Amino acid sequence: MGTTAPVLLLLYTAAAAAAQIFRIPLDANSTFSWILDYPAGIVNVEVHTAAGKDHWVAVGFSDYGALEGADLCVLWRDWKGHTHLQDTWTDADGRLVVDPQQDCQGFKYVQRDDVIKFTFTRRFDTCDPQDYVIEEGTTHVVWARGRGPLFRLEGLNVSGAPHIGMQRAQLLKNTSPPPSHPSDTWRHDILNSEVRVPGDDTTYWCHLHRLPSALRAKHHVVQYEAVIQPGNEALVHHLEVFHCEAPHTQMMPEYQGPCFSHKRPEVTKVCKRVLAAWAMGALPFSYPEEAGLPVGGPDFNPYVMLEIHYNNPERRTDWVDSSGVRMYLTPTLRRFDGGVLELGLEYTDKMAIPPQQPVFALSGYCITECTAVAVPPEGIMIFGSQLHTHLTGIRVFTRHIRDGHELPELNRDNHYSTHFQEIRSLKQQVRILPGDALITTCWYKTTDHDNITLGGFAISDEMCVNYVHYYPKIDLEVCKSSISSESLQTYFRFLHEWEAQHTKSDQAISENYKAVHWTPMRAHILQQLYHEAPLSMQCNQSTGERFPGYWENMPVTPVLFPLLAHTRDCTTHP
Repeated sequence: MGTTAPVLLLLYTAAAAAAQIFRIPLDANSTFSWILDYPAGIVNVEVHTAAGKDHWVAVGFSDYGALEGADLCVLWRDWKGHTHLQDTWTDADGRLVVDPQQDCQGFKYVQRDDVIKFTFTRRFDTCDPQDYVIEEGTTHVVWARGRGPLFRLEGLNVSGAPHIGMQRAQLLKNTSPPPSHPSDTWRHDILNSEVRVPGDDTTYWCHLHRLPSALRAKHHVVQYEAVIQPGNEALVHHLEVFHCEAPHTQMMPEYQGPCFSHKRPEVTKVCKRVLAAWAMGALPFSYPEEAGLPVGGPDFNPYVMLEIHYNNPERRTDWVDSSGVRMYLTPTLRRFDGGVLELGLEYTDKMAIPPQQPVFALSGYCITECTAVAVPPEGIMIFGSQLHTHLTGIRVFTRHIRDGHELPELNRDNHYSTHFQEIRSLKQQVRILPGDALITTCWYKTTDHDNITLGGFAISDEMCVNYVHYYPKIDLEVCKSSISSESLQTYFRFLHEWEAQHTKSDQAISENYKAVHWTPMRAHILQQLYHEAPLSMQCNQSTGERFPGYWENMPVTPVLFPLLAHTRDCTTHP
């Protein structure tokens, strides 16, 4: 069974509720489909998988994709031939424990030959301490399949099953209908061309494209979507299109190959401004009817880089792919140009994460003083957000502060993965006014690292960024911070004089960090320093220059009235 097999059971529910059906592949022969009932707080799930009539199938959720500590709904057949669906959770060894509170409801199934299709419903929040809370952001969908029949379900080790896997998805999607396109909208595909995907677990493949001559005149992108080669739905994990930020007359060399290959021309490293980002299961991304993404024009470099992340856990060598992105463009310009504003931390080794940290938080500030001089009186409207870290990031969120009061968060992903990045449409647009502050916080996990992880551009370095999409476009392009250099040098001097560490005033920042023997106490003191020390601000115009003013040793934005913690409503739950 391929991923094109029709959803049978959910169609009736979807038709009754006029709901959208979403789908992701679990593997080449299995799919996970769902519809959302926001008023009831319920997700309706349907799974199709290749399995014999005596096989058991487990599907559910975990924090970061492990089958240990997962929340699973398990379809199984007992030795008497009876079929069951039970709510379970797994212990630290991956063994099933049947949950006393059964929250996998509305079970139906169909078995046809060697394909089984089953459906169930699940509350977003069951108020069961053993259940996973489905929330905004990334959800890791985990699954396992094995042979039966079984005498009982309790104690079954699913982590040792012959077929296991994980996919990431944004389950709680924005279901608002997109605006209509102008009548003169045309589309342009940016695709790979019969790429023979390497037999590695993970491949990042880059392909440089020249945009068509029609874009010598300015256009607006009003929507983009992924074009996935049929049959390759489980292979293409996520993709991005980057504009090459170079003079409009500069030619780019042809290149298609691994993104991190030494054969990639150095000049293509300027292809780094995100135009489009898609991840598995994502909907088409549409701009609001007031705005479009400006591309083209006489001063616009015509080159873009398509980057695709191929996920090939079976290490197959027979994959051939021609997937990519489809953009919808119009020469009829909308009222506003859309813009992209970078929030978070400056790309610098002044910010660092000690080793062996289960959680280490860093925050980047877009302070009141910057928005006061850069944002017009009527403000700007944020409608999309792309969170970004490198390999150690596990959580990202952006807080919104006005006059010391914290307003609802701009975006949050409690189960973030760098391997699942997309530009997400906000369910409600957010107005940013002059004097507002935005604080982007990233959590990192470095328990498998033996030395410091520095901030920087390399994949082995770290970042903390929220690329927010907004209109109307203004001259503010970067609003990010780092610790002040003076505060950091004081910290290194303290370590040398009081802790006998080999830090020196004439030594590079990176070398000073690497010279420290990191203990839990030293890591804690560093975190407190980052939280309290003055800031060096990048309040940058589109030219790369800072807005007028002195931006060193700026105070951290105070949050006098924090947002009240979300209260779970468990009064109507079992």
